[in-house]
Amino acid sequence: MQELKHKCDCKMTQLMKAAKSGTRDGLEKTRMAVMRKVSFLHRKDVLGDSEEEDMGLLEVSVTDIKPPAPELGPMPDGLSPQQVVRRHILSSIVQSEGSYVESLKRILQDYRNPLMEMEPKALSVRKCQVVFLRVREILHLHSMFQIALSSRVAEWDSTEKIGDLFVASFSKSMVLDVYSDYVNNFTNAMCIIKKACLTKPAFLEFLKRRQVCSPDRVTLYGLMVKPIQRFPQFILLLQDMLKNTPRGHPDRLSLQLALTELETLAEKLNEQKRLADQVAEIQQLTKSVSDRSSLNKLLTSGQRQLLLCETLTETVYGDRGQLLKSKERRVFLLNDMLVCANINFKPANHRGQLEISSLVPLGPKYVVKWNTALPQVQVVEVGQDGGACDKDNVLIQHAGAKKASPASQPHNKVYLGPPRLFQELQDLQKDLAVVEQITLLISTLHGTYQNLNMTVAQDWCLALQRLMRVKEEEIHSANKCRLRLLLPGKPDKSGRPISFMVVFITPNPLSKISWVNRLHLAKIGLREENQPGWLCPDEDRKSKAPFWCPILACCVPAFSSRALSLQLGALVHSPVNCPLLGFSAVSTSLPQGYLWVGGGQEGAGGQVEIFSLNRPSPRTVKSFSLAAPVLCMEYIPEPEEEAEGSEESRATTDPSATVHPTICLGLQDGSILLYGSVDTGTQCLATCRSPGPQPVLCLRYSPFFLLAGLQDGTLAAYPRTSGGVPWDLESPPTCLTIGPGPIRTLLSLEDAVWASCGQRVTVLDCATLQTQSFEAHQDEAVSVTHMVKAGSGVWMAFSSGSSIRLFHTETLEHLQEINIATRTTFLLPGQKHLCITSLLICQGLLWVGTDQGVIVLLPVPRLEGIPKITGKGMVSLNGHCGPVAFLAVATSILAPDVLRSDQEEAEEDKPDGQAQEPVPGPDSHVGRELTRKKGILLQYRLRSTAHLPGPLLSVREPAPADGSGPAAALEHSEEDGSIYEMADDPDVWVRSRPCARDAHRKEICSVAIISGGQGYRNFGGGSGRPAPCGETDSTLLIWQVPLTL
Repeated sequence: MQELKHKCDCKMTQLMKAAKSGTRDGLEKTRMAVMRKVSFLHRKDVLGDSEEEDMGLLEVSVTDIKPPAPELGPMPDGLSPQQVVRRHILSSIVQSEGSYVESLKRILQDYRNPLMEMEPKALSVRKCQVVFLRVREILHLHSMFQIALSSRVAEWDSTEKIGDLFVASFSKSMVLDVYSDYVNNFTNAMCIIKKACLTKPAFLEFLKRRQVCSPDRVTLYGLMVKPIQRFPQFILLLQDMLKNTPRGHPDRLSLQLALTELETLAEKLNEQKRLADQVAEIQQLTKSVSDRSSLNKLLTSGQRQLLLCETLTETVYGDRGQLLKSKERRVFLLNDMLVCANINFKPANHRGQLEISSLVPLGPKYVVKWNTALPQVQVVEVGQDGGACDKDNVLIQHAGAKKASPASQPHNKVYLGPPRLFQELQDLQKDLAVVEQITLLISTLHGTYQNLNMTVAQDWCLALQRLMRVKEEEIHSANKCRLRLLLPGKPDKSGRPISFMVVFITPNPLSKISWVNRLHLAKIGLREENQPGWLCPDEDRKSKAPFWCPILACCVPAFSSRALSLQLGALVHSPVNCPLLGFSAVSTSLPQGYLWVGGGQEGAGGQVEIFSLNRPSPRTVKSFSLAAPVLCMEYIPEPEEEAEGSEESRATTDPSATVHPTICLGLQDGSILLYGSVDTGTQCLATCRSPGPQPVLCLRYSPFFLLAGLQDGTLAAYPRTSGGVPWDLESPPTCLTIGPGPIRTLLSLEDAVWASCGQRVTVLDCATLQTQSFEAHQDEAVSVTHMVKAGSGVWMAFSSGSSIRLFHTETLEHLQEINIATRTTFLLPGQKHLCITSLLICQGLLWVGTDQGVIVLLPVPRLEGIPKITGKGMVSLNGHCGPVAFLAVATSILAPDVLRSDQEEAEEDKPDGQAQEPVPGPDSHVGRELTRKKGILLQYRLRSTAHLPGPLLSVREPAPADGSGPAAALEHSEEDGSIYEMADDPDVWVRSRPCARDAHRKEICSVAIISGGQGYRNFGGGSGRPAPCGETDSTLLIWQVPLTL
């Protein structure tokens, strides 16, 4: 025995040495060492399942000899508070990973293996393989990770490194392959389990026995959902670890890289799940259509993309607004059509009997009710003028209502929705005007009469005003969750076209806004310039751009005066919310606010053009001239550093001293102008001249200074003041010499500002202006021209060459280099020299503008990791005839109170004592997780199986009734997504209602990207031009992306 024990110890020593480094090579050595030396891990000799392929992984056979469990030693003395927290987080990682591996083993040992060996079979071998697809491979991966984790835990107090282990373990392609198969198969597996529960009592009894024998009473459903939750849990733990890792720590860069790997993996799983669900939904829809119908040919052509699919409630109202009937419909928004289908759960055979196979379908069966080409669908709101959506020779009817004769139809008047709210509001307004006239007449009476005096008249006015407010609230409420669509119908006998109105009730206001927005963008996507608008530079050139790609919304001249040849200089967005916009107008308009476009003519004056964005296309509202061309602009929001304690002091100060958002302009003659941006009055608040004076090439603000980069390499710093003008432009600024050449660009970070001069970049402390510099390019003739930040990295572009480089914000290391020219070779054949002229990062996408007018889009991570580029990206077929002068973003946030449904508002009005659940405190671990912003990762929505008959597969147990035994507690409770309520886990929609966690999402972000350059060019060979712009005219191209919900 001693010899055997010694031999095992030697093998474990070899294993630990191989896993010690935690790199990819280290894990490869671990795998080889395990294959050759370790007895309790061996390769699979015989394939047990014909459909499961050996992916070169190791099968874990649990024997008497087990790997040592990861265990932290006693805490040393003298640790800092951050080190103590890091140890606790590591303990959480070890504990959660151990629990996860045990859950995977339970799936195999308690469910899969007994079902495979059971005679007679409760579940066929083929169905077992489908239900438990890739579970063994996932267990293999995490068993290897747990072995390597043991080594790191053992030496934690000396190294304190964990990030590189995550990078090495989860950056392999086989991790994505295994988890993709599992996630995409999850819904199908749950449907098979439900069907077996209905048709095979032995299988249901088997599940109950296993649950009662388990120590925690977790169902098979609860165990199998854990792989879907694993990566969001890892990301949360690594985010906490990174927050408690100080700068300069050897593990900090590794943790940032690990976050990048996990986020990239999660995003790929999200996209693959979306594509799999899209194919499944279209297949289900196709099954309900006749093989010979034109709709079937359209659905099977492979050219259709499913943009949105949801169960909505169709309602039919009578002439007086009374509700006649309502029924659930499945509505499909494809890229070029809208389809509405009945949901049919219980079809019968030809004998009128229900078949078991039809009773439990693998998905809902549909019966198509109608389908319409997308350009013919119109969204109509309550109170919208009927003349805007119909013509004199069009008869409008409500779907489901009795057809009215043309004679009974009011001419040019359409009453929409429940119950003629807008008409009733107009009647109240007319009555109020009459009562006010009566009040004036009563005031002229000389005698005194009962019930005919000014007091009674004023009461009448107040009562009518109250009724008007109630009616306005009803209209606003009707708009929130009621989607009204005007659709074309068949012409009547006289040949006159008939349109019919369909009214859907959406589950919540977010759903309503999403439908209006996607319908609007899908229509724009059908324009010639967007067919296609983007190409993926793959070898086959057949890859379709994803459905979320930006859509070219409009192309407008940058300056209203075309007599002068004005060159573009800069553009900024001033976000100003417009309270007059309707509920759905927000969904179709560009981000609210104003665009300031600056430019000029060399040797002549400058020009500023202001556009209003509170509509689907921008509109010029003002333009004014300046003494010199505009070279740069900077939007400066209101300062956020005021604390609550300063409210009283601000209330006592002069209101004129309040700091409003401003826009700062830098001119070629050295002038710096400061304008108020609250309205379009363009009041110049302050002006000054730069030292020299030198042309102002770039402007950036920090919490303490307004920084101006000048032509001669000087950086001028203007300090912040406490008056109405936020910067002291009258006193001489603090001047710093950055280098001999011009300062081409400035970048503001959290506590520093980066300034580029030539090939070097200088890092300045925001408060003290102390500097350090590093070399960004080895060629002295090359200058850094553009810098953008994402996460913990900065991407840079240069004055020559087609490459962009990534640098770490903390260590200043060069991490990655990407050649943009390789993405554009198929679009610009023979073009050898390409130069980057603009950069922008927005919502996980890096926009790159070139001197050939081509725009390239590259995906980058969104979290605080390293923004490495891993995908091939996309190339826009819409661009400019000359260099892309700038890329800018316009963003606005929809007010949270607009998104509340009536039910949520009623719940908020409840007393505190009626709260259903106590909210964890912010200091607790659960409280910290729940207060995080949700919905960043793994947002695939699992199609629920709750619509199927039979037991529901929830992990939550119902509370047993008095006197009930253990058997009663084993009954499956309602599948309400309770197991998904953990922090940052996947979205789940159950019975057409969202999870409670969606109540935390109270923001909608509207985003548009603007590019500026000479003219418009379609690189796909299309002849259509979205706007009349000459090839030399300064032009703005505006892209919209779907609303971020």
